[in-house]
Amino acid sequence: MMRTEVLLGNVMVDCRDALELQCFYGQLLGWEMCTLYGCPAVRSAGGVVFLFTAEPDYVPPIWPEEPGRQQKQMHFDFQVEDIPEAVRRAEALGAAKAAAQFGGGEFVTMVDPAGHPFCLCRK
Repeated sequence: MMRTEVLLGNVMVDCRDALELQCFYGQLLGWEMCTLYGCPAVRSAGGVVFLFTAEPDYVPPIWPEEPGRQQKQMHFDFQVEDIPEAVRRAEALGAAKAAAQFGGGEFVTMVDPAGHPFCLCRK
């Protein structure tokens, strides 16, 4: 039986300010900033696309999770050569180091300008 593989097309990221998040991830990841499907976007050289959409009622997630508060529903793990340098760069672009850290020397959890957690992981 032949299977048809389904490929990931794009990742849509909800936020309050789509242009702010496009600029943040474009600079953090070194990806091309563009507009796709009418949305601010970033695109990797390999074709991975993050689209950003402004939602007027956007509520940032809380991490770590707390009962009764907006939960994160996903997060990005980015592989980097030098974690401390990647953390400094992310902070300079507007991210914050999460108060709770669980990665030891393997990863650091950060929070982007819209409140989404993401991890900078040892490659």
